[in-house]
Amino acid sequence: MDTKNFKVNTLNSTIDWTGRKVIGAHNGTIGIKDGNFIFEEGKSISGKFVIDTRSIKILDIEDPETNAQFASHLASDDFFSSEKFPEAYFEITHAEPGDENLYYVKGDLTIKGITHSVDTGLQIVKTGNRAVLDTKIVVDRTKFNIQFRSSNFFTHLGDTLIYNNFDLNIHLVADAY
Repeated sequence: MDTKNFKVNTLNSTIDWTGRKVIGAHNGTIGIKDGNFIFEEGKSISGKFVIDTRSIKILDIEDPETNAQFASHLASDDFFSSEKFPEAYFEITHAEPGDENLYYVKGDLTIKGITHSVDTGLQIVKTGNRAVLDTKIVVDRTKFNIQFRSSNFFTHLGDTLIYNNFDLNIHLVADAY
């Protein structure tokens, strides 16, 4: 297979997030702004996708007023500083092919202008001119200066403690161009 370039179809791609605290969890979605991947001879891959931090949605809170307050708080400087940093990025820096359709990927994740290396497994299924990429990234929010109610920075939080790790379940659909 020759080199093929793929552009992420943002309408068909999703990122689901889950954040946990002592007394439960919250979940929602966040939008993908853009993304491109390059597949070379069926083995090597490179690419990057852009997350729109201003598009965070909360799915588990049904009351509109409470939902809007929570969304505003996630966009604030306590969390993602979405006005200052409207985009987060994940860029593949190295990929090793594994078992069928699986790659072991090292990439740079940038949130709030802070970049850290992340290791993850990436499943890629290519059918004709379409590629579907799925991965789960566990993010330690404290590495990106998101300290709100973290036991790393505050004591005596009791049942208001928010765990440091949150999950991003990423499903990208990309079309060849």
